[in-house]
Amino acid sequence: MATPTAKLTNDEQEKTNTPHPLFIEVKQRCLISADQLKRYSEPNELPTDTRTAPDLDVGFGQQRALKALHTALDIRASGYHVFAAGENGLGKRTVISRLLTRIAADAPTPDDWVYVHNFTDPRTPLALRLPAGQALLLQQQVSSLWQQAKKRLSQRFRSDQYQSKIEAIKNDTHQKESHAYEALNAEGKQYDLALTFRSFDNKAMFVHPSQLTVDSDNDQETEIDKISNDNKNKSTIADDHHDNTARLNDSADNNSNNTNDDSRTKSGNSEYESELNNFVQKNHMQKRLSQLTIALERLEDEANDAIETLHRNIARRTLQPLFTPIYKQFANQPLIVDYLKSVFTDMVTHVERIVNGDDEEFVKAVLTTTPSRYAVNVIVSHTPDSGAPVIFEDLPTHLNLLGHVEQITQLGTVTTDVSMIRAGALHRANGGYLLLEASHLLEHPYAWQGLKRALQSRKIKLSSLEQMLTLTGSLSLAPAPIDLDIKVILLGEADLYYELLELEPEFDAVFKVRADFHDDVVRTSEHELALVAKMADIIDYANLYPFDRSAQAALLEHLSLQAEDQDRLSLHSDLLIKLLHESNRHARLSGNNIVEAYHVTQAIDDMDERSGYLRDLYWDELKNGQQLIQTQGSAIGQVNALTVVSYADSEFGMPARLTAVIQPNIGTGEILDIERDVDLGGSLHAKGMLIMTSYLRALFSQHHALNFSASLAFEQSYAHIDGDSATVSEGCALLSALANVPIDQSFAITGSMNQLGEVQAVGGINSKIAGFFDACREQELNGQQGVVIPMANVKQLMLRDDIIAAVKAGMFHIYGVHTLSEALTLMTGLPIDTMNKKGRYRKGTLFGKILERLMLWDDNQDDYEGIEDKKSKKERQEKTESQTSKKSRQA
Repeated sequence: MATPTAKLTNDEQEKTNTPHPLFIEVKQRCLISADQLKRYSEPNELPTDTRTAPDLDVGFGQQRALKALHTALDIRASGYHVFAAGENGLGKRTVISRLLTRIAADAPTPDDWVYVHNFTDPRTPLALRLPAGQALLLQQQVSSLWQQAKKRLSQRFRSDQYQSKIEAIKNDTHQKESHAYEALNAEGKQYDLALTFRSFDNKAMFVHPSQLTVDSDNDQETEIDKISNDNKNKSTIADDHHDNTARLNDSADNNSNNTNDDSRTKSGNSEYESELNNFVQKNHMQKRLSQLTIALERLEDEANDAIETLHRNIARRTLQPLFTPIYKQFANQPLIVDYLKSVFTDMVTHVERIVNGDDEEFVKAVLTTTPSRYAVNVIVSHTPDSGAPVIFEDLPTHLNLLGHVEQITQLGTVTTDVSMIRAGALHRANGGYLLLEASHLLEHPYAWQGLKRALQSRKIKLSSLEQMLTLTGSLSLAPAPIDLDIKVILLGEADLYYELLELEPEFDAVFKVRADFHDDVVRTSEHELALVAKMADIIDYANLYPFDRSAQAALLEHLSLQAEDQDRLSLHSDLLIKLLHESNRHARLSGNNIVEAYHVTQAIDDMDERSGYLRDLYWDELKNGQQLIQTQGSAIGQVNALTVVSYADSEFGMPARLTAVIQPNIGTGEILDIERDVDLGGSLHAKGMLIMTSYLRALFSQHHALNFSASLAFEQSYAHIDGDSATVSEGCALLSALANVPIDQSFAITGSMNQLGEVQAVGGINSKIAGFFDACREQELNGQQGVVIPMANVKQLMLRDDIIAAVKAGMFHIYGVHTLSEALTLMTGLPIDTMNKKGRYRKGTLFGKILERLMLWDDNQDDYEGIEDKKSKKERQEKTESQTSKKSRQA
């Protein structure tokens, strides 16, 4: 039997304020029950507490990423490095580090590397490879060898035996020199010349015996090792003979005053010949002296060679016993033995400088116990059978990645040596795995270029960053490159991966494997237990109190809220760690030694309060009436739209008033988006507006021309707006204004829409509902308020317990809709698009009222134009009559 209400016409129903049956049907069909608003975890299915939780599966929820990682690790070809893509806070580094640590434990231990002095080319130190654990041993052996070598060489060169051998060489050389001088002096006496040494420069020369003095004689004896006294006596007799001859010649001159000119001429010629003969003889002896000097220099060279040979022989005999055991120790390493032989040869060659200890190259270097010439600089060393290294570099600069050569300034001079070569992360991870944050890598100049070059060439080549930046730089070492065998894993977000693919042409050639990390996982009993195992692992690591099963359930429900889906669980490790620590704090403050559900709830409330400063400011404005939000009554062209405000780490929902204004008979259905025109609306918002406009044109253009223009705006909105989640609310406001039908302000609405009028899911649904609920509670709940959401969002509902309690009590309602028509029915109480037999919208429907108004505006326009035409015709007639009357008077 039909009800009386069903027999009433639409107009009669409006007059009696009786709800339309279609409205009642839609309201019942779209109402969401309280059981659908949240999915609870069953505590009885969880462990008693986290101490009895199952073992953690390292790769839980990330099987896709781990499979990609295994693929890259199994392929040794060039370029198979990994970019791990996923949001920050997922625990990518922890998961990968644990996996790699497990794999690396069974991997072969890589070799050690050292840098040593290159005796052939000191500017290019040698890189030597040794088995694991041998680098430190070589360094210790060479250091000990240096200490013992210096001590024993010093002892040998201070011994009496060494001194006696040196004296013998010097005495032999001295005797040979003395004999040579004596022989030359004897030869000079045949020409009446004596060998002497000038006092001011000790240079040997021949002079006439008369020019010798007593002092010069004494000096001569000293210089030529006491040339025989007979030579001195002969020189004295020669001097006396010369003096007597001179006195006799003077007496003869005094007694012979009448000597004729011929005798004087003969005497003068004789003196000239004598002087000429003396000059020739003296020149001859000087040449003999020069020859002797050359011979004596050769003699000194031979003596020096003999001393040097003695030194080297002593050094060989001293050092050989020290080096022999080390040769045997590294016999299986030919390159090491070759290096040790080079050290031996260099020590023998420079033994004098080692013993003297006054040469900078043979004194201990800075921070070492050996000279840099013999320093073994351990670049990387591994414990034997320790597996492959897993390194995370948190500051991936060019220097920290590829290593560098340090410098030291002494007395204004910048110096460096092989002992100042420092290893980078690539050296430490060589033979294993290196983890890097991609964003950190790109922050530092030349870091990416250096890493890319090393991975492509498979060699670590140290280069001066100073030279790269300034194109000049100071003189520095150029160490030999080291072979590189490594797997690099970059950690970053997916957006960064796409940017690198676009901007760096060679990126895909170096990082060929992408490992995608998921944000969430399907919510099943198995996965809930796996997440409890993850909680237990974090609790054990941080030494927190155990969590009972009620606390575990509360945490799982919050993780589902963070995933914004009843059937998903968030995998964000950062959030979970924060919740565990803060819940543990509340348990400790309350004196409990186990964490319960209300401790978790307190922690969540604290976190919400800390991030709620902006939200509280908004609610204060709402209470003071500064924010105009109406949660009761009705209004034409006005809708409460649900929005989400995101700022830094704060996110909350709030209602915003959306209004539509119609200008009839102006335009052809254009809709002005005020937000877009003032650059406060984003591209997604503009797309939603265009979709809604297209939908309206498709609805009415086939029935009547769109003879209006409209404008839409979010009132009291002064920030950027983006997203298409307001499309349904904009459509409701515009159609309400077109039909001149009020919208119930007890409702708020959100949802996206396509061109067919179907309502689509939106994000932040839980925050949006909570925002309007709080606004209604501030203005008092009356049992009529509620929200209209897309039906596709129902599975994402994880609402607060106080909202669910209000729904159960009938004080708040949540409706899910599939189409815009359902939403409009709930908001206006009218049927929307039912048609009559002629295929036209019924007059009582919302769309029928819109068409009626469109036609009314046309009629009004026609009437207005008719009135205007009559007025113009009358004015023309009056003007004609006036002109005719004027002509008549003139006639």
